[in-house]
Amino acid sequence: KHAGEIAWFKFEGLKLRLADNTFYTPDFAVMRADGVIEVHEVKGGFITDDGRVKLKVAAEHFPAQFYLCQKVKKAWTVEVV
Repeated sequence: KHAGEIAWFKFEGLKLRLADNTFYTPDFAVMRADGVIEVHEVKGGFITDDGRVKLKVAAEHFPAQFYLCQKVKKAWTVEVV
């Protein structure tokens, strides 16, 4: 944000409705300076099957770039969803 690349971000700042009584709240919502919205899901270990399905459904239905940041062994990986 200080460098001017990010206009806004918030921890658990969005709640996305996927279906009736089904919601997905990503860890971080980010608006870049160019107006593009990014959604970041951060997992220190594993992601549940339910969590992965919700992430993929959200990525298919909402106009944002979705990322899964996951710690695998001792290294962090970033997967574009």
